[in-house]
Amino acid sequence: MTCPLLVIPTMKRRVFLLSASSWAVSPTPVFAQQAFPSKPIRIIAPVQPGGGVDMVARTIAERLTVSIGQSVLVENQGGGGGSVASMTTKRAAPDGYTLMLSYVGTHGTNPAVRKLAYDPIADFSHIAMIAGTPNVLVVPSSLAPSSFKEFIDLAKRNGGKMTYGSSGIGTLTHLLMEQLRMSVGFEMEHVGYRGIGPAITDTIGGTTQAMFPGLAAGLPHIRSGRLKPLAVTGLKRHPVLPQTPTLEELGLKGFDGVQWYGLSAPAGLPTPILARLNKEVNAILANEEVRNKLTIEALTVMPMSPVEFSSFIKADIAKWVRVAKERKIVIEE
Repeated sequence: MTCPLLVIPTMKRRVFLLSASSWAVSPTPVFAQQAFPSKPIRIIAPVQPGGGVDMVARTIAERLTVSIGQSVLVENQGGGGGSVASMTTKRAAPDGYTLMLSYVGTHGTNPAVRKLAYDPIADFSHIAMIAGTPNVLVVPSSLAPSSFKEFIDLAKRNGGKMTYGSSGIGTLTHLLMEQLRMSVGFEMEHVGYRGIGPAITDTIGGTTQAMFPGLAAGLPHIRSGRLKPLAVTGLKRHPVLPQTPTLEELGLKGFDGVQWYGLSAPAGLPTPILARLNKEVNAILANEEVRNKLTIEALTVMPMSPVEFSSFIKADIAKWVRVAKERKIVIEE
């Protein structure tokens, strides 16, 4: 009878050690992974309600609510060019319950022109790219040029007397035109506005003679005939403007960027939650109804892995840092 008595404790001990080993190599307990999400999730939109950023955030929130079985709510936090929302996200617990609709302003151009209290890479877990829209060089219908070459020739002949509008100093609409000026070599005075709306209004009226809005913002005015499109960013023509060439086609390199939107979280988001959310977002982007809704807004889905999305952001920041340094564009706050 001694053998069974010796064997049974040994077997128990082995079982215990195996269990302890499993816990030691797993940073997140299995039951915690399975529990996510167990309460509502918020997506912080770094703008006031309305506009492209808010629309994308609400589209993703509505679909996530259905796919993950928990309420996903949008919380608008405007201010500081997106810095307020970015700081709220940075300080939140990395548990998957606070997310952010990151976009080219908060994690692309802002880092190039502002001294920020957050690191756009180190302070965030970048979950998924959602969509992007190219920017389009437009002039008012009253202006004579109907092609990119005619516009550049006119700008060069006027020697800095023409003006262009933007949605503000250091925004994508500003940096893109400065990149164009740097690449082609012409003078034009910048007029910064508080937002894209008034900038477009003054370009339509001829107060400014050009601008570089996102296609989603410019398209209604292009369709109405009040603005003329001369060129778009990106590597291929956009289907809603098939007759408008890309700057790449026109011989200019480095204009492949877009006005992009993605989903991010505080740094340190557990890998299982990161992977789950990435999978859910990419599944949403594969939905035909969602793709059609975004296409109406001139947005093209851009599904990526977390690694690909982080690499995209790094490259975007590097591009705008080069432009900002060359053109000496800095926002002092």
